[in-house]
Amino acid sequence: MSPVRRGASLPIFNRIAVLRAERKLSRAQLAELIEVNPQTVGALERGDHYPSLDLALRICAVFELPVEAVFSRTQFGPMSVELYPINSAKEG
Repeated sequence: MSPVRRGASLPIFNRIAVLRAERKLSRAQLAELIEVNPQTVGALERGDHYPSLDLALRICAVFELPVEAVFSRTQFGPMSVELYPINSAKEG
């Protein structure tokens, strides 16, 4: 196993729980689709476990989204703000 810097210095944030809820998937259903156990999905959602590249790509394939829409080194803001930025509302 290669060493990975984790924690506060180099976190990986994700939207797995939000995307799973939007698609009305249980943890068990997502786990089956990405070929892991449901506990792994829970650990990923909590940030207790970081996915391998292979697992991250399988997750993104299920949601049909690019990696940067699901995973980030910076914390995600609310999707509503990202889709409808406050500044663009003031311009119109």
